[in-house]
Amino acid sequence: MKDPNPKINLHGFNNLTKSLSFNIFDISYAKTEQHRREYIEYIDELYNAERLTEILENVTQIIGANVLNVARQDYDPQGASVTMLIAEHEVPPAGDNWEEAPGPLPDSLVAHLDKSHVTVHTYPESHPDSGISTFRVDVDVSTCGVISPLRALNYLIHSFDSDIVTIDYRVRGMTRDVDGKKHFIDHDINSIQNFLSDDTRNAYQMIDVNVYQENIFHTKMLLKDFELDNYLFGSGSNEFDGRELEDIEERLRKEMLELFYSRNLE
Repeated sequence: MKDPNPKINLHGFNNLTKSLSFNIFDISYAKTEQHRREYIEYIDELYNAERLTEILENVTQIIGANVLNVARQDYDPQGASVTMLIAEHEVPPAGDNWEEAPGPLPDSLVAHLDKSHVTVHTYPESHPDSGISTFRVDVDVSTCGVISPLRALNYLIHSFDSDIVTIDYRVRGMTRDVDGKKHFIDHDINSIQNFLSDDTRNAYQMIDVNVYQENIFHTKMLLKDFELDNYLFGSGSNEFDGRELEDIEERLRKEMLELFYSRNLE
């Protein structure tokens, strides 16, 4: 049987750059000013520099890198930054083809590999009138060489309360084999969904927009399960009457759909 991903005998270093970027949104409803303050405090406590450092250290292990140096900072009134210098090491085998074995599951954060980088930024926000609170995480993982950011995809999605996820993956540049032939990608892929675990795929509604000839892949994800109590920050459904609950659910669903489709819905 022919190997679908045969090893490429390279001339020198693998110069392909593999970039994974995504937005993650977590949506909540905070009825009062006190609840909004509690929401922001909750986000700052859960995703402070120490916790983000732990997440990034796990990412570097998953993609096959060593942490060389760490610098981190929490900000007032909110947010955090972490910077890491990391170096590539060999990734342990994950089966015959690593892309058939998705990676494990589970404020600003920046990490630099010796030839690559990882950045994560968080944006907590709460609207004073609508009661809708959003927590956004922007993640960029760019690697050069044999290591791949796709190995950390499932872990990062499950490290945050991800209601909406927008993912972009692109392979840039080229590498050359010993015969002088250029290679513009070194692995098979037709969708980012190929690299998601079964439980992740089953949990989300997903749509793709891919440009195969340019090695550009785009996937949007919307959480299927909607339990209203999971979105009521600082209060339970017992504090609202039926009419209020219907209104809150309608606003939450509208917010999620607008973020999923990247446009305002009337």
